[in-house]
Amino acid sequence: MPRVKRSTNALKKRRKVLDEASGYWGLKSSSYKRAKEQLIKSGTYAYRDRRVRKRDFRRLWITRINAGAREHGMSYNQLIHGLRVAQINVDRKILADLAVREPEVFAQMAARAKEALGAGAG
Repeated sequence: MPRVKRSTNALKKRRKVLDEASGYWGLKSSSYKRAKEQLIKSGTYAYRDRRVRKRDFRRLWITRINAGAREHGMSYNQLIHGLRVAQINVDRKILADLAVREPEVFAQMAARAKEALGAGAG
């Protein structure tokens, strides 16, 4: 059985890894072994942090909504509950954007939520 020479495929494989690791510091960009290790680690961080980013943005939105709600004499929980009772379906991302960029629209929504809470109690 003839021997298989892998030089072309092996070089392609190594070149691909080194190209992906081209911006790394030190041996991580020039040594195949170190580059491969770093790419595995980088991929792990990227996968994990895509989920962490979602967590971080949700925390930011809730903080902004809470700050806007406090300006109108409500807590975050009261505002969200009032909006649900008033059947205003707005997600946190949009609500936070309104609180920052369109305070008058946010004030109207907060007033509607307050009304809905008042009507529900009475």
